[in-house]
Amino acid sequence: MPENWPKGALIVLGASEEQIPLYREARRRGIPTIAVDMRSDAPAFPFADAALRISTRDTDTITEALGDVRPAGIVCGASDAALASWHALALRYGTAYVYPERALAAGDKVAFHEIAASCGISGYGWTASDDPAEVVTKAAQLRFPVMVKPVDGSGSKGVTQVTQPDGLPAAVARARSYSASQVVIAEEFVRGRPLAIEAFMQNGRAVMVCIKDKEFVGEGFVVKRLATAQLLSVTHARIEATVERLCRALGITDGPANFDAVLGADGHERIIEANARLGGDGVPRLLAAAYGVDVVRALIALSLGEPFDEHLAPSRSAHAALELIGSPLSVEGELIAWEGVAEARTLPGITDVELYAEPGDLIRPHDQSGHKIGLVVAASTSTADASSALDAAGALIRPVIRPTEEAK
Repeated sequence: MPENWPKGALIVLGASEEQIPLYREARRRGIPTIAVDMRSDAPAFPFADAALRISTRDTDTITEALGDVRPAGIVCGASDAALASWHALALRYGTAYVYPERALAAGDKVAFHEIAASCGISGYGWTASDDPAEVVTKAAQLRFPVMVKPVDGSGSKGVTQVTQPDGLPAAVARARSYSASQVVIAEEFVRGRPLAIEAFMQNGRAVMVCIKDKEFVGEGFVVKRLATAQLLSVTHARIEATVERLCRALGITDGPANFDAVLGADGHERIIEANARLGGDGVPRLLAAAYGVDVVRALIALSLGEPFDEHLAPSRSAHAALELIGSPLSVEGELIAWEGVAEARTLPGITDVELYAEPGDLIRPHDQSGHKIGLVVAASTSTADASSALDAAGALIRPVIRPTEEAK
């Protein structure tokens, strides 16, 4: 570890590909960064001025390693693992922005159900316990199909849709294997139009809300495509009021949050999950393409105690869509080459093409959000045109992947 940490640094909790925009923005502003991540090969390390190879959950070791450092601010992007540390370290160092402790309840699906109910938001049947037998017994009494999840999970890890009671034991065991708390929740599956909602709060009001349609990889629940949703104005306004109410209940008066929801056939939304942080899967790029806003700049300004509203003022009104690139294989493989990327970047409407993998990298099946290997963003005057641009880019971009010997 360096003997002299950079002065006035921004501590960034996490160094995954999702966090790279935070490092780039800090560098653009001339602010040094100290990256914290336990992985020696974390992809954002090359963008940082210094690195701490420590778990983002281990606040005591982080503090000890930093010694007399007085950070300019602390920030975290699309990572649930570091949110409790964001709060604790901000208190420890007395930074201008302190991540709200109440917002940590968003990471506990049981706690979030209770918060949603307290806000008068329509719910659905669920049960949760750290006792596998109890979950199986009570889940069997719910309306099928049900979704079985780790109560503290994210990124679709450990999630199974169960259509019959006899599938519950295996699903509960799988969910527990992904849960630090060993608590599993079973929820009635909500039918309808899947939505993802981004919000950024200022002084207790949602100054930016974006509602997006979601498409999934195959029959699973890993996001493949996001696109700005076309909704009736009354529906949009109601959903905006709902997420604003939830943010306040979570103690988020300033800062980002995102929600998964389903718009039912009755025209009413059911909020499925909340994440009290920036959205992942390249969402900041989609927001920039659609509205010209920069939530990454806003978040860094907030973390430093600066005004941030100017970064959230829309400069255009377009429709945008984003597609995540994953392996076409159902087994692990080695990336040999990318084809068609340069051609895709020149297509009308394409605003971003980002690759997260290089030749020689191990590529896993796209069965978790963290297994994506790239993304493409498009913007146009209509959702249909933006989606068509993505289709055209997707027809060109091809990751050439060779199955590993173990997978053959």
